[in-house]
Amino acid sequence: MKKLLLFFFLFGNILCHAQFLETKKDLQRSEGFFNFYYSDTEGKLYLEVPKDRIDKEFLYVHSLRTGLGSNDIGLDRGQLGDQAVVKFTKSGNKLLLFQPNLQYRAITNNALEKKSISEAFATSVLYGFDIKETQEANYIIDVTPFLMVDAHKVAQRLKNNNQGAYKLDASRSTLWMERTKAFPKNTEFEALLTFVGDAKGRNIRSVAPDPGSVSVVQHHSFVKLPDPGYTPRAFDPRSGSFSISYLDYSTPIWEPIKKQFITRHRLEKKNPLAAKSEAKEPIVYYLDPGTPEPVRSALLEGARWWNEAYEAIGYTNAFQVKMLPEDADPMDVRYNVIQWVHRSTRGWSYGGSVIDPRTGEIIKGHVSLGSLRIRQDFLIAQALMNKPFAQQDDNYQPMLEMALARIRQLSAHEVGHTIGFAHNFAASSNGRASVMDYPHPTLTLRGNNVDFSNAYATGIGAWDKVTVAYSYSDVPNTAVSEKAYLDEILKKAQDSGLRYITDSDARAKGGAHAKAHLWDNGKDAAEELEDVLALRKQAIANFSADNIKTGEPYSVLEDVFVPLYFYHRFQTEAAVKMIGGVDYNYAVKGDGQVIYKTLPKKEQEKALQAVLTTLKVEHLAIPEDKLALFPPRAYGYWRTRESFKGNNGVTFDAFGATATASDMTLGLLLHPQRANRLVQQYALDRGNLSLKQLLDETTKQVFSAEGASHYEYEMNYTIRYVYLQRLMDLAVNGQSVFQTKAYANDQIDVIAKILAERSYIDKELLNMIKRYKEKPEKFKIESAPDIPDGSPIGSFQCGVTNN
Repeated sequence: MKKLLLFFFLFGNILCHAQFLETKKDLQRSEGFFNFYYSDTEGKLYLEVPKDRIDKEFLYVHSLRTGLGSNDIGLDRGQLGDQAVVKFTKSGNKLLLFQPNLQYRAITNNALEKKSISEAFATSVLYGFDIKETQEANYIIDVTPFLMVDAHKVAQRLKNNNQGAYKLDASRSTLWMERTKAFPKNTEFEALLTFVGDAKGRNIRSVAPDPGSVSVVQHHSFVKLPDPGYTPRAFDPRSGSFSISYLDYSTPIWEPIKKQFITRHRLEKKNPLAAKSEAKEPIVYYLDPGTPEPVRSALLEGARWWNEAYEAIGYTNAFQVKMLPEDADPMDVRYNVIQWVHRSTRGWSYGGSVIDPRTGEIIKGHVSLGSLRIRQDFLIAQALMNKPFAQQDDNYQPMLEMALARIRQLSAHEVGHTIGFAHNFAASSNGRASVMDYPHPTLTLRGNNVDFSNAYATGIGAWDKVTVAYSYSDVPNTAVSEKAYLDEILKKAQDSGLRYITDSDARAKGGAHAKAHLWDNGKDAAEELEDVLALRKQAIANFSADNIKTGEPYSVLEDVFVPLYFYHRFQTEAAVKMIGGVDYNYAVKGDGQVIYKTLPKKEQEKALQAVLTTLKVEHLAIPEDKLALFPPRAYGYWRTRESFKGNNGVTFDAFGATATASDMTLGLLLHPQRANRLVQQYALDRGNLSLKQLLDETTKQVFSAEGASHYEYEMNYTIRYVYLQRLMDLAVNGQSVFQTKAYANDQIDVIAKILAERSYIDKELLNMIKRYKEKPEKFKIESAPDIPDGSPIGSFQCGVTNN
């Protein structure tokens, strides 16, 4: 009897288990890479996991289909998240979504050696699923709870950005079936997630209809890994390519354990022996059909520039750009996508990629372009033009043409990231050698007017062809080796004078490279700064009420003036990097490049004089006739983050503008790392520029200036106050070395002697020095009014994500 009961118990359990899906009356089945069933009644999704796919790897990617619309928070429509190679592993009545550790590998045929590595380092189980039904060929699991997890870490991002403490509200979250689909090589899932909390930040309150309840659609992709046949290509720091890396513990002791390979799309010729051939599968990018004209045409044109580089390496029509078909899903990994992304404020564009972490093969490129960026380029042109609306208010075409020229370049730039390429901020020292640089508009004076005809380049540059050649060229059978062939590509680029320097070496604060800058022009940053200041001066002289349309409030005119007043900011950043500057390359042994050298003293002195020019009152004091154009703000036209800041209440603060501009220059010039470099360079060679000379020259410029009017005379005191604040900060800054602090304090004493012989205002500066000297440890810099948003100037730099 006991055996009979046991039989019925076991058989009954198996029968109930096998009939799990049969109890669901409204299932909708979708077939693809992973088949799934959706129950609309339950709001649940059940996944078929084939038994023959247990322990078989695939790619998992999460992303956001809908965003928050705030550049500052950084959760955008179409944003790619993390990706991982994963596999389903069975244990008892569970399927575990298991993530192997690919950072540590053993590329060997020795199974035990591989096992020793896999057991030495941590792995991750992303989720555990109870098996709901066992079929002859499949396991059935409820994947719904996994899809409802905050994989993209939205709540954490809100917390980190001081927007408030949010948590996922299950009662207001659900599967979202609009784009939950199965395809032959990928299965896509979506869930609407609602986060609730006490909104603390201004940014979340500005974009959410109810900031206490924020909803986004999170996207999950299960993707078939690429077929065999792709050959990884070795990374070279001179190549301009992104890379993946891992440690291979099976490497012989005398070889590097770290392996690095570039990221690139798979590209193969139909006829490998032909000098020119079509590709087996061309690289195709698709533009978001929600992009309006004339931007749509500009983006298509700019992205298509890359085909020229592929033609140069023997491919015919291998790089294509089309409109995304109406029935296509931009989140589908089969499509490389250029998306037009809207935000409440101007922000960065960026290019991200889904990459096979095993090899570096790019599976999907995804470009996100901020829609407000084009308006900033339009505004720059509007500010620089001489009375654009004097005759008619519909004279927008000249400004639009410059803005569209920039958007073409931007399209090529961001697509460049997604086909594998990093920024090249040294390209502007070779004319316009790369779309992977950040281009400042190249404008010139023609008489008293600004000439916009050459504002931005058309087409990719010489360096871009080098990067495509290195990453995508087919190595001929006649080559000695792939390494030798690729070395020759880089050697020819080097011999032609092309340079490659990327992000970390190009930043203004603390940056030292004399040729790699953001938003600059020209071979000589100092000379270009002089030209920029001359153009700015003339454009300010031209500026009038005719820079806005009839009927617009003068508050709009004030905002148009902002990018003109600060037009010199990026070239100032470039010139200041020459001070304490060095020249170097990502050199490798035997390539003959300059490894490292200090910039000659004459070049540093030249740059110093150009930078000090930006502190002259004639450049910083807004002309009195222009101030008359800036009344208190009109009702409904309040100041924003991109407006002038000040301390005069409702009236325009001319002294505040000068304080902001001078603080911009002095904050860069007296950066502790720059000062420390000058100390070291002078210690190594007395023929170099010294920190003392820099401080002496700056003090001479700031304290000898008088001004052509009482207005300019008073304005000089604003500059002196900012200089003293920055000098004191240098003296107490934790990054300053002992010698830097000593030179700064000595210069403060020099200034104190100058002030002792001057007027009552100078005595107030002297009192400030006395207070500092009494308790230097108590000193805190009093910030000048914040500079309005600058980068991206019509474009975090464009943000780059390679996941």
